[in-house]
Amino acid sequence: MISIICKREMSVYHAYHMVQAFFPSAKLQCRVEEEASHYVGVWADGKEILLLSEDIRTGESDREYKQRMERKLYDALSDYKGKKLAWGKLSGVRPTKLAMKKMEEGMEKEEFLRWFYETHRVGEEKGRLAWEISEREAKILEKLDTQKGYSLYVGIPFCPTVCSYCSFGSGTWETWESRSDAYLDALCRELEFLGRACKEKRLNTIYIGGGTPTALHARQLKRLLEVIDRQFSQEFLLEYTVEAGRPDSITGEKLKLLKEHPVTRISINPQTMQQRTLDLVGRRHTVRQVEEAFLQAREEGFDNINMDLILGLPGEEPKDVTDTMRQVERLGPDSLTVHALAIKRAAKLSVQDFGAGEEAFARKMEEMTRISAEAARSMGLHPYYLYRQKNIAGNFENVGYAKVDKAGIYNILIMEEKQSIVAAGAGASTKILLKEAVEQKGKMTNLIRIENSKAIDVYMDRVEEMLARKEEWL
Repeated sequence: MISIICKREMSVYHAYHMVQAFFPSAKLQCRVEEEASHYVGVWADGKEILLLSEDIRTGESDREYKQRMERKLYDALSDYKGKKLAWGKLSGVRPTKLAMKKMEEGMEKEEFLRWFYETHRVGEEKGRLAWEISEREAKILEKLDTQKGYSLYVGIPFCPTVCSYCSFGSGTWETWESRSDAYLDALCRELEFLGRACKEKRLNTIYIGGGTPTALHARQLKRLLEVIDRQFSQEFLLEYTVEAGRPDSITGEKLKLLKEHPVTRISINPQTMQQRTLDLVGRRHTVRQVEEAFLQAREEGFDNINMDLILGLPGEEPKDVTDTMRQVERLGPDSLTVHALAIKRAAKLSVQDFGAGEEAFARKMEEMTRISAEAARSMGLHPYYLYRQKNIAGNFENVGYAKVDKAGIYNILIMEEKQSIVAAGAGASTKILLKEAVEQKGKMTNLIRIENSKAIDVYMDRVEEMLARKEEWL
């Protein structure tokens, strides 16, 4: 057990997540003691690890003070553990957003690299990766209308099975099939509302995700696609993505439907090409089914196919990643999204399932990350977007790689928040970008978030309430 005592409320969040990054498998307790003599104190099983004294400087703002003390905490933990974190003291999910902001302010790359380290302790390798991706993102975002343009997300919260590492609010198709038409009723009701509310705007991207959208029966998928066609003009559409993620949910009939409507980009996601791992994490399909689904999609004319992989799955070693990348390269996807495993509280899998110590696992993740990056580049795929998650294995990142002109535009938008995204379905999150900032929860912001209920049954029963919340802003 690790105990963390903070003097100020504002330091709790970052102190907790920074200590967790250095001690990923430990149980943490964190509390505020305003009378404490230190800024942050950390104890492991009652033994003092570090005491960081307050260091107040005249004229320093709260933000400057917080940033400086976070650096001191990071340096102290780094010295204690004898290691540095891949992304320094950053706990946010969007490091490229920082690079994009500095680029827009006119900062040059070498100056940014110095600033990134001095401010956030991010080393040169990750700093260069963030800058390289931001340059690519900036070129892609030039195509978009950020004022009148918007994107649409449609969520299908059903999967053939729920993987042991998954924390999304998805239900198994076996459990929800009997109520899936009722879910579509609610979803189509929301889509019809959004279509009317956004009719004066220009739709740039559509993304149907989940869950596994192709878990739907062909007739249900047809109904969904037809509703989208009727309600949303595709005059300004640049990209239309459907996650056909699980190969055991893909059929020729469904692929033909997607091609007819017309979907421009699909994702076929093996996560790994190691059969024993697929069996272990509860994905009830074979490596052969992945290959068959991919080749069938090519035969139907899909020329923009993404594949998702996860690094750090239980039992996998760097040699397994090398073999997976070899099999993926033989198929030749147009883009590849490589995730570092992130274990959330809602997942069946836990850090205790891995056996290896923290240091050994971090070294293994570093090697796997290097292998995947080199393999992607050898396929002619270049990094174009990046994000991080809490509890991500080895404090690494998720990176999207793509061929020229095959980058997922929606993926960039969801990270950089340069355009409104209206979202329908259980667990869907709408982000509305305003021209002028408004006050929300005591802070000024120009980005309004509106969340749908993650619970499928609650979404179906109370969809009208969720429409009312969106109507206020749309």
